[in-house]
Amino acid sequence: LNQLDGNLSHLIRKLRKDILDVLAQVEVNIDYPEYDAVEEMTTKMLKEKATEIRQRIEALLKTAKQGKVLREGLATAIIGRPNVGKSSLLNSLLHEDKAIVTNVAGTTRDVIEEYVNVDGVPLKLIDTAGIRDTKDQVEKIGVERSRKALDAADLILLLIDNSEELTAEDRELLEATKDKQRIVILNKTDLPNKVDRSELKKLVGSDKLIETSIVKNEGMNQLGETISKMFFEEGIENNQNSVMVTNARHIGLLHQADGALGDVLKGIAAGMPVDLVQIDMTRCWDLLGEITGDSYQDELLDQLFSQFCLGK
Repeated sequence: LNQLDGNLSHLIRKLRKDILDVLAQVEVNIDYPEYDAVEEMTTKMLKEKATEIRQRIEALLKTAKQGKVLREGLATAIIGRPNVGKSSLLNSLLHEDKAIVTNVAGTTRDVIEEYVNVDGVPLKLIDTAGIRDTKDQVEKIGVERSRKALDAADLILLLIDNSEELTAEDRELLEATKDKQRIVILNKTDLPNKVDRSELKKLVGSDKLIETSIVKNEGMNQLGETISKMFFEEGIENNQNSVMVTNARHIGLLHQADGALGDVLKGIAAGMPVDLVQIDMTRCWDLLGEITGDSYQDELLDQLFSQFCLGK
């Protein structure tokens, strides 16, 4: 709704207006150095303005992660070795029996994708085939697809079976996902415990570890809250009045604009003349204009003639 109300456009236009004020003064100093009424454009002022605007752009870019999640859903791969409860977790989150659940290892042989809202976070759930070495040709294809889903996921839900001792496959998956955003789920806590908790906690490290019994719906609320806090630290409701970037093209342009301001500051630090530094400042302004569709050349001329009483 904020996007539809034009809040992002208003913010971008305010950034461009602030840049425009600086550019107009630079243009006057370059083209009309004898015009005494114009305050001399100093390198210090240009540096301060570039630093301030860069901070505002970077604050906006921090919302891009949340914006992408809200727009596209969080790609969430449910992984684990066979028969640890992956399909049961999918069905529990969906509140329907979408995936076949049996006690036969290798039931899921392909990747299943479904969308669900968990505590305000839209998830693109990916239920994968159990990752293990297998000679079954069909299951082998499913395992390969599971590994690809693991690499592409924004979030990993890694299930461990509490009723069996940790296996080499468990340890391999814990190692393979240690650098990913993940939540480790110790499932089947309703059955006798056979997992060495101290070893598991060492393998999990600082990542989240949640104990669940999916069949008894225990621990599922904690899982939802954990996912929400991981990606929306202040909660979505607290962010409802703020501007959030959701469009991939806009995010790319903001990164380029941020880079242009970085070049401005590097130029100043290197002692480059103001008219050369101005080129990168203008590039930032132009890139921001691509987000809103505003014209560059006409706008600059209008600002020059309105801000300074110059002959036309």
